Amino acid sequence: MKRRPNYLAGLGSLVWLVLIGLPLYVMLAATLQSRSDYSSSGPLSWPKHFTLSNYTQDFSNGFGHYFLNTVLVTAAVVAIVLILIPPLSYAIVRSQGRTTTGVFRLFLLGLAIPSQAVIVPMFYLITKAGLYDNLVGVILPTAAFSLPVCALVLTGVMREINSELYEAMAMDGATPTRTFFQLVLPLSKSGLSTIVVFSALQAWNGFLFPLVLTQNEPSKVITLGLFNFQTEHGIDVPGLLAAVVLSMLPIFIVYLFARRALVQGLMGVGGK
Repeated sequence: MKRRPNYLAGLGSLVWLVLIGLPLYVMLAATLQSRSDYSSSGPLSWPKHFTLSNYTQDFSNGFGHYFLNTVLVTAAVVAIVLILIPPLSYAIVRSQGRTTTGVFRLFLLGLAIPSQAVIVPMFYLITKAGLYDNLVGVILPTAAFSLPVCALVLTGVMREINSELYEAMAMDGATPTRTFFQLVLPLSKSGLSTIVVFSALQAWNGFLFPLVLTQNEPSKVITLGLFNFQTEHGIDVPGLLAAVVLSMLPIFIVYLFARRALVQGLMGVGGK
């Protein structure tokens, strides 16, 4: 039976494409033209003279340093999450003890506490620990606020692993550690990809903690470095948008490689 074309769905897709594509066009087109051309022609104009000077100028203005700091913060946050969350989730799934259940509930309580509500005591705590204006002072609270969601996601993924597989490993004489590394981790790849992408996004796009817990130029990350494009005489829009494009590329690449596992992990079917 021949199906009639769905014109309404096609129209909706076209509208969605325009809504998504227009801002991307404006952003990319602005990065390929000079500041004077952008000011005279407007944001919707096609570049008259293509140039990559905005990208090179960003690095001369210290973007490379901000980029490196952001990479360090992101890598450290992801490392902390990967070290703590998989064994914790495994213990929550396999253990029925009150202590483990209490720890899991404590983690879930963190979902109800916004970072803005604790930024003042966090500032005093980081200052008293001697970590103010230090990347470590940004890494620790960023990782702490990523842990609750990561624990919830990975615990849900591990619960999908068939109990018969655990029994087969036990009959084979496998210890809990061997079961964790040889059974649980391989079947939780989608969940692991999900928490990696989530924690990386939290760290890469973090603004509040770097703003409050750092001050000097050597400790700044990309989200704070973008302020350098705003001066008392105006905003260098092409240079700012070029920095935005450079800052979004790493996370976009990570998402391209992990998008399928990310969707599966969020759906809770990683163990199937």
